[in-house]
Amino acid sequence: MDLKTTVSLLLLLLLGFCNGHNDNVRNDSLNAIVSSTDFLLEGDVIIPKTRNAMKCLDGTNSCLWPKSANGHVEIPFVISDKYDNTDTKNIKTAMHGIQSRTCIRFIPHTKQDGYLSIEPKAGCASLLGYTGNKQVVSLQRYGCVTNGIIQHELLHALGFYHEHSRSDRDGYIRINWANIEEGYASDFEKANTNNLDTPYDYSSVMHYGRTAFGKNDLETITPIPDESVPIGQRNGVSDIDILRINKENCSNMFRF
Repeated sequence: MDLKTTVSLLLLLLLGFCNGHNDNVRNDSLNAIVSSTDFLLEGDVIIPKTRNAMKCLDGTNSCLWPKSANGHVEIPFVISDKYDNTDTKNIKTAMHGIQSRTCIRFIPHTKQDGYLSIEPKAGCASLLGYTGNKQVVSLQRYGCVTNGIIQHELLHALGFYHEHSRSDRDGYIRINWANIEEGYASDFEKANTNNLDTPYDYSSVMHYGRTAFGKNDLETITPIPDESVPIGQRNGVSDIDILRINKENCSNMFRF
């Protein structure tokens, strides 16, 4: 398996619910996904922590979703028939919340090689960026099919990492390493990122919550200097989330 294919198999997991109870539920779901060969086909997954939006390995933006002739970035998708009408409506509403403010267009899959297959597997998870073939976005029916969580996973599919891993994060948050559950410290490592000239965003839908992977719901991330700043919201994409999507994908259609 070549490097690009290996990277495309990276499983990015939903993190940062707003309260400790949901964090515990989430941890159980994530453990189930990690052990599933549906997502991790090989054990040595390479993580390209080079920027907040993923850096393409060959330098030609091939891991970004391709632009159509009209300048839009069209993302074909299919939604599993295992969802009920309410779930399906929620997924489409979350998609609309992204495409109504960007050049992204979610379109029904026909014959395209690369597309999103949205399925109710265990937990909430997505592959990272464009793979050029079928890529699963897992949205478990009970707990994952809400607006902010759906958008969180769709942004992973667009190629975006979690906010707390930014290269400049030490000026905005403190990681409480002693409070992190054993085996999860790597999820809090800082990356050498290019942040698209956008400010650190506590309100990003991609930000971890305070107690993500915390021992006994202890706080793992503390905002600084104001410790009262809310983090980990899952209501929906923030204005800065939208700005980053547009900077990465829509520079031909927007002025910044």
